[in-house]
Amino acid sequence: MTVPDDVVPKRPRFLTVEQVAEELAVGLPTVRQLLKSGELRGLQIGGRGMWRVATKDLEDYIEQAYRVTAERIAAGEVPDEDSVE
Repeated sequence: MTVPDDVVPKRPRFLTVEQVAEELAVGLPTVRQLLKSGELRGLQIGGRGMWRVATKDLEDYIEQAYRVTAERIAAGEVPDEDSVE
Protein backbone atom coordinates (compact mmCIF):
# COMPACT_ATOMS: atom_id res chain seq x y z
CA MET A 1 0.00 0.00 0.00
CA THR A 2 1.40 3.38 -0.99
CA VAL A 3 0.96 6.44 1.16
CA PRO A 4 0.12 9.67 -0.70
CA ASP A 5 2.86 12.32 -0.63
CA ASP A 6 0.64 14.78 1.20
CA VAL A 7 0.23 12.32 4.11
CA VAL A 8 3.94 11.51 4.59
CA PRO A 9 5.46 14.08 6.96
CA LYS A 10 8.36 15.93 5.36
CA ARG A 11 11.59 16.31 7.25
CA PRO A 12 12.92 19.84 7.39
CA ARG A 13 15.85 20.67 5.14
CA PHE A 14 17.94 21.80 8.12
CA LEU A 15 18.12 20.49 11.68
CA THR A 16 19.19 22.23 14.87
CA VAL A 17 21.98 20.89 17.08
CA GLU A 18 19.31 19.66 19.45
CA GLN A 19 17.49 17.77 16.70
CA VAL A 20 20.74 16.18 15.49
CA ALA A 21 21.58 15.11 19.06
CA GLU A 22 18.16 13.51 19.37
CA GLU A 23 18.51 11.71 16.01
CA LEU A 24 21.92 10.32 16.99
CA ALA A 25 20.94 9.69 20.63
CA VAL A 26 23.97 11.64 21.90
CA GLY A 27 24.50 14.79 23.93
CA LEU A 28 24.78 18.33 22.62
CA PRO A 29 28.54 18.53 23.33
CA THR A 30 29.12 15.50 21.10
CA VAL A 31 27.27 17.09 18.19
CA ARG A 32 29.10 20.40 18.66
CA GLN A 33 32.45 18.58 18.65
CA LEU A 34 31.51 16.69 15.47
CA LEU A 35 30.63 20.01 13.83
CA LYS A 36 33.77 21.83 15.00
CA SER A 37 36.02 18.96 13.88
CA GLY A 38 34.33 18.86 10.47
CA GLU A 39 33.39 15.21 10.91
CA LEU A 40 29.75 16.28 10.60
CA ARG A 41 29.11 18.92 7.97
CA GLY A 42 27.13 21.94 9.11
CA LEU A 43 26.88 25.68 8.75
CA GLN A 44 26.53 28.63 11.04
CA ILE A 45 23.72 31.08 10.47
CA GLY A 46 23.03 34.50 11.85
CA GLY A 47 24.90 36.86 14.14
CA ARG A 48 24.95 34.36 16.99
CA GLY A 49 26.42 31.66 14.77
CA MET A 50 23.70 29.08 15.35
CA TRP A 51 24.59 25.71 13.82
CA ARG A 52 22.35 24.00 11.30
CA VAL A 53 22.86 20.60 9.69
CA ALA A 54 21.24 19.65 6.41
CA THR A 55 19.21 16.46 6.68
CA LYS A 56 21.25 15.01 3.80
CA ASP A 57 24.52 15.78 5.62
CA LEU A 58 23.28 13.97 8.71
CA GLU A 59 22.30 10.95 6.60
CA ASP A 60 25.73 11.04 4.89
CA TYR A 61 27.44 11.15 8.29
CA ILE A 62 25.44 8.13 9.48
CA GLU A 63 26.29 6.15 6.33
CA GLN A 64 29.99 6.98 6.75
CA ALA A 65 29.86 5.95 10.41
CA TYR A 66 28.38 2.59 9.38
CA ARG A 67 31.20 2.10 6.84
CA VAL A 68 33.91 2.98 9.35
CA THR A 69 32.39 0.69 11.98
CA ALA A 70 32.18 -2.20 9.50
CA GLU A 71 35.83 -1.66 8.55
CA ARG A 72 36.88 -1.63 12.21
CA ILE A 73 34.94 -4.83 12.87
CA ALA A 74 36.52 -6.52 9.85
CA ALA A 75 39.98 -5.43 11.05
CA GLY A 76 39.30 -6.85 14.52
CA GLU A 77 39.50 -3.42 16.15
CA VAL A 78 36.11 -3.65 17.90
CA PRO A 79 36.21 -5.80 21.05
CA ASP A 80 33.37 -8.15 21.97
CA GLU A 81 30.85 -6.63 24.37
CA ASP A 82 31.80 -9.28 26.95
CA SER A 83 35.38 -8.01 27.05
CA VAL A 84 34.48 -4.32 27.44
CA GLU A 85 34.82 -2.96 30.95
